[in-house]
Amino acid sequence: MPNTDLNRDLFDQVMVPNYAPATVVPIGGKGSRVWDQNNLEYIDFAGGIAVTSVGHCHPELVATLQSQGNKLWHLANVMTNEPALYLAQLLTSATFAERVFFANSGAEANEAAFKLVRRVAHDKFGPEKHEIIAFHQGFHGRTLFTVSVGGQPKYSQGFGPAIEGITHLPYNDIAALEDAISDQTCAIIMEPLQGEGGIIPADPAFAKRVRELCDKHNALLVMDEVQTGVGRLGTLYAYEQLGITPDILTSAKGLGNGFPVAAMLTTADIASHLVPGTHGSTYGGNPLACAIAAKVLEIVDQPDVLTGVNNKFELFKAGLAKINSKTPFYDELRGRGLLLGCALTKAYQGQASLFQAAALEAGVMTLVAGPNVIRFAPSLLIPDADIEEGLSRFAGAVAKVLERQEARDL
Repeated sequence: MPNTDLNRDLFDQVMVPNYAPATVVPIGGKGSRVWDQNNLEYIDFAGGIAVTSVGHCHPELVATLQSQGNKLWHLANVMTNEPALYLAQLLTSATFAERVFFANSGAEANEAAFKLVRRVAHDKFGPEKHEIIAFHQGFHGRTLFTVSVGGQPKYSQGFGPAIEGITHLPYNDIAALEDAISDQTCAIIMEPLQGEGGIIPADPAFAKRVRELCDKHNALLVMDEVQTGVGRLGTLYAYEQLGITPDILTSAKGLGNGFPVAAMLTTADIASHLVPGTHGSTYGGNPLACAIAAKVLEIVDQPDVLTGVNNKFELFKAGLAKINSKTPFYDELRGRGLLLGCALTKAYQGQASLFQAAALEAGVMTLVAGPNVIRFAPSLLIPDADIEEGLSRFAGAVAKVLERQEARDL
């Protein structure tokens, strides 16, 4: 039985108020379905913000957790361990990378990447080559360094001076990039598809030019795949779809299916600049997290799963178009694979959270990507029947929002 004393009201009494959670308190999940304290069922189109890549309580992950939990949880990083070695082997075999650094979150993986690009430039060219180019609306984490690099000022305001040497440019603007880059640039940081920034994909021509300019100016290309990686867009990592290869890639979220784990991937030459003592993580690479992440990769990196992601995108696309034809609420469907965004019509600008709240009332968990985009990031294994049922519930939520809007306008 649920402990109803542990409710939403208690949050306000014991938790720091940096979150404003819904009143719903989930207590269990299976696949793409979740149940709350009142035994109400929800279809999960949110995936913990693109995290539960293979769904809740996947039996193979439960078995892995139990097996590794009975063996070894943690070691100091003065020693390595078998699950970490195996996970690193899987990642390097499946990508451009030759070396891996493990951390616990996307922010930590990006922090490591940003430190690394400056370290490489310092070692090779001197301290003056330290400038980082990033993009407006980009999101790279919540540490001071990562919010400084991120292109959303709301996350860095009020925390003192931002880290210097960072330039923000319009995403997909080749001319602006050509004007800004110089031999003082040590790296360009980009997402292959901006998630928090509104589900905006990189133009392939833009991505190609980023790679060319990095090569021309001896700068490193960092691809933030914290949200887009591990099959989310229909390939194991999204850089594969852009026809370019980064120098450094960061991965988290779906890599652990909810267990905290992250990875920074790079080449042997670049990795050589992080000699012993230059960077570290107490928990990064612990055997429990690595065992789970390895099992996630084994499940996801299969042709039928990745093909299925693209097929499920088509189901979402058709279903959302059908809803929109009856109750128009979005102007544009953005994204690829199972990271989609409905960009709201002018009439509903700034009201994405209203649709999210109505969807929850209707029994479907969704996300927003800023105030104007409703975001969907379900499990890569979500059954077609759950997509259809979830969209049916979402259709009712959209109709309710529109009805309430019409009533207010009378």
